[in-house]
Amino acid sequence: MKYLLVSDIHGSLPALERVLHVFEQEHCDLLCLLGDILNYGPRNGLPEGLDPQGIVQRLKPYADRIVAVRGNCDSEVDQMLLPFPIMSDYALLVDEGKRLFLTHGHVWNPEKMPALGIDFFVYGHTHLPYVQEGKDGRPTLCNLGSPTFPKGGNPPTLGIYEHGAIRLVEL
Repeated sequence: MKYLLVSDIHGSLPALERVLHVFEQEHCDLLCLLGDILNYGPRNGLPEGLDPQGIVQRLKPYADRIVAVRGNCDSEVDQMLLPFPIMSDYALLVDEGKRLFLTHGHVWNPEKMPALGIDFFVYGHTHLPYVQEGKDGRPTLCNLGSPTFPKGGNPPTLGIYEHGAIRLVEL
């Protein structure tokens, strides 16, 4: 299977449109949303094309192909609008024997890792994209960055996972 991994959309409909374009163009099987889907948060400015209700409508046709986790800006009100669950702090996917731990990064992060035998630790939250290959029994770490509010002079990004490898994609 092929997974599109994205975090920190923060209510930007144009950013989501770019994400969905890559999802379709890359022929992905699952859309993994790692939190901060609808709300932009008080520390961020207003995102381009802020439209939480538009995001809900655009995601509805993909609901059966979405795995999502809660970010620090997601709330129970957001869950009431979305047709797929978002309130878990993490999701564990197993693909071809590889275990992917998906989380937003505000609860679980590289400084506070779960005591599980995982191969990939994938998160967002800081909006700083990177991939650090695992070694010596440690998992590969991947921060997806953000399609809406990239930080550190980085471009907007998301991730693609397929056949035991993860790569960052610039939008």
